[in-house]
Amino acid sequence: MQGVLSGFAMIAVVIGVGYVLGRRGSLGEQGAEVLTRLAFSVAGPALLFTTLATANLSVLFSARLLVTALSSVAVAVVFVLAGVVRRWGVGRTTIGALCSGYVNSGNLGIPIAAYVLGDASLVAPVLLFQVVLVTPVALTVLDLSGTGEKGTVWRRLLTPLRNPIAIGSLSGVVVSAAGLHLPGPVMNPLTLIGNMSVPAALLVFGMSLHGSAPPGRGRDRQPVLLSVALKSLGQPAAAWALATGVFGLHGAPLLDVVVTSALPAAQNLFTYASRYHVAESLARESILLSTVVSVPVLVGVAAVLG
Repeated sequence: MQGVLSGFAMIAVVIGVGYVLGRRGSLGEQGAEVLTRLAFSVAGPALLFTTLATANLSVLFSARLLVTALSSVAVAVVFVLAGVVRRWGVGRTTIGALCSGYVNSGNLGIPIAAYVLGDASLVAPVLLFQVVLVTPVALTVLDLSGTGEKGTVWRRLLTPLRNPIAIGSLSGVVVSAAGLHLPGPVMNPLTLIGNMSVPAALLVFGMSLHGSAPPGRGRDRQPVLLSVALKSLGQPAAAWALATGVFGLHGAPLLDVVVTSALPAAQNLFTYASRYHVAESLARESILLSTVVSVPVLVGVAAVLG
């Protein structure tokens, strides 16, 4: 309980500061855009590089990760199918699918894992899965579906290698896989820059709330409600079914995967939507609602399985 509440309280305070900044116009008309570019092109890649460069990649090969990955893919596929049927478009469907299965494993997952599960490293597998596989694939789809991508087939195939987030992630994986230990003068500045990523993303999210309509009532009402239902209820239910029925997990491992899958949608998804100027209201409302709904869900999961 303490871990859940402290994690959400930390996020709420920073988002609240962002809302005040947006309401007062303290950063000017381009403030949110500048912070978005900072988080996406500079701080985010630095954070992913330093995280992955020092990570133990062996955690990618575990039953716990398979449960989380399969549950994430399952709910994303459901949203994609709905997007195809409803003709929501590639951009909206991609953002909605991310909001349905991309968990907040960083700034919320770490404190919850530390206080509820007793080990902050338990979120490492899903963090690696998301930044190494999910993010590059999703951003490549957004790149290729955008109106600005008009190059040759070869240029389009190399799109992931020009994306800052993908570059930071893949570079970190290469360093870790090669067993390299970069010296302090290299890692320390990158760590300092990377530490701006999460606060910048939360501030931008808070600034976007000023003047926005109540969540779940605009033109994105259907995709928002679907993504929130899939994220908050569908994914933890799928994780529980897979963990117990397929992988035979019980006790602490079962609690780990269900709690991880019940985490809300990550705030950096709004950064991606803002960067590509697509489905921003969908991302904002889905993240906000899934964060609110996840509080009782996480408390309930911890009470039942803990």
